[in-house]
Amino acid sequence: MKTEEIRKMSDEDLIKKEKELREELGNLSFQHKLRPLEDTSRLRKIKKDIARLRTIANEKAVS
Repeated sequence: MKTEEIRKMSDEDLIKKEKELREELGNLSFQHKLRPLEDTSRLRKIKKDIARLRTIANEKAVS
C-alpha cells in the first residue's frame, strides 16, 4: 500500500484498514506457527503497512 493511497483515506477508513491488517497479521502469524508459510515476506509487508497507517493517522491528528 502506497502512502499516497493512505493519505487520501478518511479517518474512519484508516481505522478500518488498520483493524483488517491486524486481523490478517494475527491469522498469518498463527498459520506460520503451525506450518511455515510459502511467502513469509507477507508478514513484514503487513507490519510496515500498519506502521504507515498509524504514522499518517498521527500526522492527521496533529494537523
